[in-house]
Amino acid sequence: MEACPLCSGQSVHHYHSDKKRDYLQCTRCELVFVPREQRLDAVSEKAHYDLHNNDPQDQGYRRFLSRLADPILQRIAPGSKGLDFGCGPGPTLSLMLTEQGHDMALYDLYYYPDKSVLDTSYDVVTATEVIEHLYEPNQVWQQWLSLIKPGGWLGLMTKLVIDVDAFDKWHYKNDQTHVVFFSRATFLYLAERDGLDIEFIGNDVILLRKLT
Repeated sequence: MEACPLCSGQSVHHYHSDKKRDYLQCTRCELVFVPREQRLDAVSEKAHYDLHNNDPQDQGYRRFLSRLADPILQRIAPGSKGLDFGCGPGPTLSLMLTEQGHDMALYDLYYYPDKSVLDTSYDVVTATEVIEHLYEPNQVWQQWLSLIKPGGWLGLMTKLVIDVDAFDKWHYKNDQTHVVFFSRATFLYLAERDGLDIEFIGNDVILLRKLT
């Protein structure tokens, strides 16, 4: 079996299979992931993303994002500089933070591909419903940490793996662009490995603070 794409662990076992894909799990960091050969190609992946219709003026969508925006706003200083990573075609979280006086940059592989924003540092980096899409999660994770100033924040939203029985019935795995699935244990592993403070808020918000 292939190594874990997050921690490079070599001890990987079969976790689950459905009609479309197999799912493996790393015994070190507990990440659940789809084998490389079963992932979509870039053209198919973008075609799926093009179907998303996230309107910044949609109050329901704003309420959804407020689950991350509100705790971030409680923790960052006025006028903070931030990056909304993987913002998609209709950036909304960044707009919500900008409306509160923060200076937000945008990056998205397909829709805002200006890599110059990845050459600076930030008080906060946000990624809402992004991390489960990453084909190279460790590479992007390290990139995020390099972008955050000491004392800064990484704010994530993603649904979390509970156990294999719940996974079997989980709608989240059925999205073919979702290829890596994190649990609390996975994030706790990363926080300990990388010296981060971590907070879990509700069922799908994870805040990590870079200490040095």
